[in-house]
Amino acid sequence: MKRSLFILMAVCCAMMVQAATYSYLVFTNTSGTTTAFEVSNLTLTVSGSNLQVTNDEGTVNLVLTELAAMQFSTSADSITAIENVLDGDQPVQVFSVSGVSLGTFGSLVEAAQQLNAGAYVISNGKKSQKIVLQ
Repeated sequence: MKRSLFILMAVCCAMMVQAATYSYLVFTNTSGTTTAFEVSNLTLTVSGSNLQVTNDEGTVNLVLTELAAMQFSTSADSITAIENVLDGDQPVQVFSVSGVSLGTFGSLVEAAQQLNAGAYVISNGKKSQKIVLQ
């Protein structure tokens, strides 16, 4: 446990150096739900099995064992991050993370509006991208 906490703290410190060019720190939990925090005055504190995230908007406690990913982003909106990979105006196929086809949508925006929050794989036939919708 101590080794895991040390590694997490080292990664956090390394990522703080990169934070100057990004506006948000985004956490994804094991169920695929994402939570974004503005990086201005951001403080991360490990307390027991929780990660306490504090910024100008307040404080949130996240359970460390439920965190799947942590990344910096220029946007709190997950759609903005994937429009660079897949053109938002072309038809896309949507799959569950287990590979089950959920249908074809006229555009990435249409798919995002009709899908529930969660993790999906989006494909335009040439490129694929895993996404998490909030």
